[in-house]
Amino acid sequence: MSEDPPDQSRPEATARSDRAERRTGPIPTDRESPVGAPVIRGDESVTGEHARRAVQFDPDDPESVAEAAETVRRFADGTEASEDNLVMLRGAAACAALVRGEGSYKAAAARAGEGSENTSVAFIRKWARVHDLPQSVRRQVALGTIAPTAAKHIARVAGEARLLLAWATLDGDLTVREVRTVASAVNDGTPIEAALADHGIELGRLEIRLPVEIYRDLRRQASNEGREPDALVAEALEAYLE
Repeated sequence: MSEDPPDQSRPEATARSDRAERRTGPIPTDRESPVGAPVIRGDESVTGEHARRAVQFDPDDPESVAEAAETVRRFADGTEASEDNLVMLRGAAACAALVRGEGSYKAAAARAGEGSENTSVAFIRKWARVHDLPQSVRRQVALGTIAPTAAKHIARVAGEARLLLAWATLDGDLTVREVRTVASAVNDGTPIEAALADHGIELGRLEIRLPVEIYRDLRRQASNEGREPDALVAEALEAYLE
């Protein structure tokens, strides 16, 4: 027997429906700030004193494009600390700016490849895509909670699925190999929920820690209303995130 539809005559049901409809609107799944701008690398709350040394690449400035090409070359050759998250984010920014400045991945690879055997279209493409991830994901890369090598695979996924994969990477403690497998499955047509379920990840499941007083009152209110605590938490978060 199918469930009855929600009673839209009830004000609270109508309000929940309206909020759900608003949440289905567009959400940022790509970079919104200018290409090459050190939004995360230049944020002292994330990178500390490194923020003062953050380099901005301007794809419309020939000198800056030349600097981007040199940065990409050093990045590809591993002449800098290639495992450093901020170095990787700077390399990604340089890749993105170089592509914009040269007009194509092929031209960018040719420009950066002068004197280097390690630059390639594939190398520049995958790191430029990391630079195009939304700020919320790049922030986690800078903080070290998402490995840059995992971010490369998250960036392969389009739309809302890339955000869901990013947060599942955090909450499910996915390895880089697992992130790569999930990304490939999604790009082959598997729904993100199913691809993550294959690795034991249930989307929407999150363990949280509350102050004892809030925990006490949440449990009391849920019991009085005959509802589960997660329903009350979800409603409170709906109002907060609107």
